[in-house]
Amino acid sequence: MSRKGNCWDNAVMERFFLNLKMERVWRRKYANHAEAIRDVTDYIVNFYNNRRLHSSLGYLPPNGYEMKMAAQQPISVSEKS
Repeated sequence: MSRKGNCWDNAVMERFFLNLKMERVWRRKYANHAEAIRDVTDYIVNFYNNRRLHSSLGYLPPNGYEMKMAAQQPISVSEKS
């Protein structure tokens, strides 16, 4: 598991939170906690997962990539292992 305080152990999530802060949180001023929660939820659900393109996913958003992979035929596995 990851070591406390070592960002390299969890680089993917560290990058996600940096993107969240750069693309949304640092650009806004929230009136209260509830407004911040609504805005961050909107970013994740409506933008990050549905519209934001990810180079590691072939420039598809995560939901688009998941649908593409679900539509493909599963790889057949040999009966002998």
